Amino acid sequence: MPLPAQPADVPWPTEAWPQGDLPASLDRASFDRLLAQAFASEEVGATHAFALFQGGRLIFERYGEGFGPGATYPSWSKAKSITQALVGLLVGDGKLDIHAPAAAPEWSAEGDPRAPITLDQLLRMSSGLKFIEDYVPGHTSDVIEMLGASRGDVAGYAASQPLEHAPGSFWSYASGTTNIIARLAGQAAGDDLKSFMWERLFGPLGMKSPIPKFDAAGTFIGSSYCFATAHDFARFGLLYLRGGVWEGRQLLPPGWVDYARTPTFQQPGVAEGRYGAHWWLDIAGPGSFSANGYDGQYTVLVPDLDLILVRHGATPLDKKDALKAWVGEVVQCFR
Repeated sequence: MPLPAQPADVPWPTEAWPQGDLPASLDRASFDRLLAQAFASEEVGATHAFALFQGGRLIFERYGEGFGPGATYPSWSKAKSITQALVGLLVGDGKLDIHAPAAAPEWSAEGDPRAPITLDQLLRMSSGLKFIEDYVPGHTSDVIEMLGASRGDVAGYAASQPLEHAPGSFWSYASGTTNIIARLAGQAAGDDLKSFMWERLFGPLGMKSPIPKFDAAGTFIGSSYCFATAHDFARFGLLYLRGGVWEGRQLLPPGWVDYARTPTFQQPGVAEGRYGAHWWLDIAGPGSFSANGYDGQYTVLVPDLDLILVRHGATPLDKKDALKAWVGEVVQCFR
């Protein structure tokens, strides 16, 4: 599906989001019902921020009690998509090759079966490394261990896991893979990824609120931790909805956004939904793609409607599917 260009009469939101209105064609009765579900009931958990942007304009926003447009919200795994953007910038600089072996020091021994794992396979969650992505307290969980007691070196923890499947043969969502990628990005950026983020990504987009977190080893915890306002998460989303272009300049390499939304092979039986390269696919219908985070954090891009949906809140695991369905229903109100 083609990506929409910024309308010629709409300023880029580098300084502030241009204001717009909900379209007259909106199914208002359904939209109001869904707002009530989000803010006046617990059907999809507690909603702290909800904002819609269409045609490059902010057309609607609402916040829960105690929250507002100036508040910073947790990314959780939405940070994975930010990590993918950082990799894209470094690929454009010629400092990373997604089809080359990822060259983790943990895999340097002669004959190590992990050595052939490529950056592309990591971005597609297809490295074959063992990693248990479980958020239920008391369950065996590599992600909880990595982000908790082992947070001193998140990439080292993840890269030390054994191989369970041949690289590229098995899809398994794993936050550890992102932190291996983030370490590679940091090395490629000259071991100052924080400055690189601001100079090459956040700054050009006018994102002033991001708070990325780093571990004790200096690695960006790209799996999970970059706080920002809803407006800034939408700016990042607009960069991708515009094909990596900002203010007429190609920031991300040509084709990088298409790479992000190209489906990854998944073996039969995968229940989580289709996946691209550190972006999820189809949550709001065919052609949509999204940055999804634990507890119900979403930045959803819908190219055919030129629409961005940002939602932050606290949604327990047992309501995760209800929230995903809610996102799809909200977007359907615009069709």
